[in-house]
Amino acid sequence: MAKSKIAYFCQSCGFESPKWLGKCPSCQQWNTFVEEVIEKGGNSVPAWKPASTSQQRANKPVQVADITYTEEHRIPTPDKEFNRVLGGGIVPGSLVLIGGEPGIGKSTLMLQLALNMPHQKVLYVSGEESDRQIKMRAERLAARPPKGEAIGESAYILTETSTQNIFKQIEALEPDIVVIDSIQTLHSSHIESTPGSVSQVRECTAELLRFAKETSTPVFLIGHITKDGMIAGPKILEHMVDTVLQFEGDRHHVYRILRTIKNRFGSASELGIYEMMGEGLREVSNPSEILLSHRDTPLSGVTISATLEGMRPMLIETQALVSASPYGTPQRTATGFDTKRMSMLLAVLEKRCGFRLGVKDVFLNITGGIRVEDPAIDLGLAAAIISSHEDMPIPFKTCFAGELGLSGEIRAVNRVEQRIAEAQKLGFNQIYISKYNLPASGQDKKRMDLSRYDIDIKIVSTIEEVFSLLFG
Repeated sequence: MAKSKIAYFCQSCGFESPKWLGKCPSCQQWNTFVEEVIEKGGNSVPAWKPASTSQQRANKPVQVADITYTEEHRIPTPDKEFNRVLGGGIVPGSLVLIGGEPGIGKSTLMLQLALNMPHQKVLYVSGEESDRQIKMRAERLAARPPKGEAIGESAYILTETSTQNIFKQIEALEPDIVVIDSIQTLHSSHIESTPGSVSQVRECTAELLRFAKETSTPVFLIGHITKDGMIAGPKILEHMVDTVLQFEGDRHHVYRILRTIKNRFGSASELGIYEMMGEGLREVSNPSEILLSHRDTPLSGVTISATLEGMRPMLIETQALVSASPYGTPQRTATGFDTKRMSMLLAVLEKRCGFRLGVKDVFLNITGGIRVEDPAIDLGLAAAIISSHEDMPIPFKTCFAGELGLSGEIRAVNRVEQRIAEAQKLGFNQIYISKYNLPASGQDKKRMDLSRYDIDIKIVSTIEEVFSLLFG
């Protein structure tokens, strides 16, 4: 007979304690511990494998030189943005977790993926909606399959929350891809606790992880997030999966951002941009076009910065507003940018350039609803702040790519050639970069030939030199 025990779990971070605690020693949150009954059963046979093939075999150590490796075959999807954030496609046997706010479009994204993969048998498991509700959404998405095929001909819907029943249907259907919507609604009979609890989420994810690795079937998990923006459930959930994707955006705006947080099979800093429409999510192949506003007259406080998200160069519009503080206490507000770094930029401009910004209200904004952590936009933000302070607009078709140091120097940024090429492609006339980006050796100079770009490249070393060139 299975032995059971009682444990207390923190609902915020998943910390386990043998007794109830008022304050979690891990995340320092109060009154987050709940009681759960944990059943310690014996080694059971996985539901997706016969008993004869599920015997545990002892692994033996193998030398690295003896391990044979072939390049992993990826499953391409019709969604190029989704392929980008995954690192080139779906890896067989991978476990991918997708988190985001309610109503942001997680279910729409995965259902759209299931409907548009005619050569792959996709099982969409829903624990939150009925099959008729999913059918209504599938009709609204207006998927366009190849000629001779119906909408969702290779997509199968299963409304179930028990992992044991799900594995029975998987064994009968043998799908190529499995989508779970959502992991917080599943429950396993091996754990005596409610669905969505820490122990249930951990056990269900462990069962799906074993299934994905032993059958080489990719599994996508949709996860809820807390009010702090973190994925609900224990923190170990993010460590168990291979890839963590964060679906971001404001529900009042049309653009959505799919950001890679963790990826064992590719870059962990890629970005995919979608536009939410009545027919579903549309890929945005050129994000620079939507992140730049089209103006007829130049305005003060507006600059264009060249940034990188993963391997993708983008030009974004950075805005600044500097005004007198009417209440005596200056305000510092930044949207899409780190407030502490904004304070550092203001201190450098006041100390090194002599601008009296300590008594001014300063507001910064990154257009498009995205958040940028690339230090290469420092130069563009500093130029926007001084442009608004002096009420002098920046010339049209001018962009910036440089990091601002504490001594006022313009520091080098990585992959500056990709930034220059993106600015040239979008028709910009000049770009400001650091002189420290220029190579010192002769071989590097041959490799980095700036003369091949049809754009005026301004080489600067200090912030004072930038303001002298811009404003005279």
